[in-house]
Amino acid sequence: MASKKETSTEKIEKAYTLDSSSAGEVKVADEVVASIAALAAGEVEGVSGTTGSIGQMLMKTVGMGSGSGSGVRVDIAGNMVRVDLALVMRYGYNVMETCRKVQDKVKSAIENMTGLNVTDVNIRITSVTNEPRTDK
Repeated sequence: MASKKETSTEKIEKAYTLDSSSAGEVKVADEVVASIAALAAGEVEGVSGTTGSIGQMLMKTVGMGSGSGSGVRVDIAGNMVRVDLALVMRYGYNVMETCRKVQDKVKSAIENMTGLNVTDVNIRITSVTNEPRTDK
């Protein structure tokens, strides 16, 4: 039984067209925008990382989930983006200052890399840790 090979463009279920010209289309998947947001948030001092729900992580583990499963959700409508982040904060940092820095960093990163307009960066602090960051 022959199986149909899946191309990389078939894997992009939800994507936004950044440009369409005679040379072709440039699309960015929702997951890419979510990854940009997670990486930008993680660069802010006081943020330990992003975290998803146990259900999201389980679904990603068994291959049923879409998106990063990393506590980042993006909603793209036209050229507008809303970002929802679930963050783990490091103990000792001011929550409001840190969240404002995250909002600015995420908005700037997405807009500079994709040209999309970020309307909201909503943050929910899910945990506080005194553990050192493990990704650096």
